[in-house]
Amino acid sequence: MALVLNEDQRMLQDSARELLGSEAPVEALRKLRDERDELGYSPELWQKMVEMGWASIILPEQYGGLAFGFLGLGVVLEEAGRTLAASPLFSSAVVGASALLLGGSEAQKESLLPAVAGGELTLALALEESHHHRPTRIATTATAEGDGYVINGNKCFVLDGHSADKLIVVARVSGEENAADGLGLFLVDRAAAGVTSLRTIMLDSRNAANITFDKVRVSAGDVIGEAGAAWPVLEQVLDRGRVALAAEMMGYALECFERTVQYLKEREQFGALIGSFQALQHRAAHMQSELELSRSVLLQALSTVDEEPAQLPLMASLAKARLNDMVKLFTNEAVQMHGGIGVTDELEIGFFLKRARVAMQIFGDTGYHKDRYATLCGY
Repeated sequence: MALVLNEDQRMLQDSARELLGSEAPVEALRKLRDERDELGYSPELWQKMVEMGWASIILPEQYGGLAFGFLGLGVVLEEAGRTLAASPLFSSAVVGASALLLGGSEAQKESLLPAVAGGELTLALALEESHHHRPTRIATTATAEGDGYVINGNKCFVLDGHSADKLIVVARVSGEENAADGLGLFLVDRAAAGVTSLRTIMLDSRNAANITFDKVRVSAGDVIGEAGAAWPVLEQVLDRGRVALAAEMMGYALECFERTVQYLKEREQFGALIGSFQALQHRAAHMQSELELSRSVLLQALSTVDEEPAQLPLMASLAKARLNDMVKLFTNEAVQMHGGIGVTDELEIGFFLKRARVAMQIFGDTGYHKDRYATLCGY
């Protein structure tokens, strides 16, 4: 398992940096926020990302994909993190597409995955039901009725849930509320009767929604995998999402680090550049060492998705916990070293801090993943 990028992956990284740097700087997110944009992302930018092949990057060629693997996806998400680019890439092309790829029937894959790859269909995972990540604590029910199911319940913090064409709903078919057994994955049109979506205005200016399902009817053909036995698929989907999110978080950290080091070279205080102060040099050196360690963890986790899937649960939790801690450190230090201006809306560093705080909670915070890692290791 090589912990370096090959030539093709470096070329992809360069092209992603060029596109996002010119088309989706942090200022673009500020504009979306200030205008309270209804969609929450630029459809023109999303179309350009689709044309670059990013929506199909992990999909097999038979479904219109590039089959470029998770390392390729990782470099794109890292660059997206550096500019805080808003798009349905994570929710649709990573999480949603993985659910269909790992658990869907051949008919579902053939009909839906090419549309995802072509940007004609967007997906969102409706999972969470509380303020903390508890993937098996599901009270939303799917009751068998006739040749289909009726879904009732509430979901919160559904990433891109207000704009997705289809929702992948995690609902309980049987079993206790906290049990992994008895869960099902159901495809639901967001515009279906009984679905109510309320977009939430998030701290990080990104897109999420609270969604209510009131007697929503779905057919047997809308079930992903086997109803009541979805947990093994859902767990893999979440682990893929955790690794992908860790790559995006690496982008936040890198951008904060580079901007902060540049500021240390320019800002004068007490008649000297603050970068000459030994205390600040020590803090910057500590950030550099943390960056290199986390880079190795991330590359191994991305490689594990395609090469050693049996090790994915361990590596996904390690990567998410590691990047959670690193991005918290880096955004805190960036704000501190920029001084008072670091917390003003005028400076873009504050956008990274806010985005980091939300991303740290998605699919599990540090405490959740430390506990999971220890459990997986037998402790």
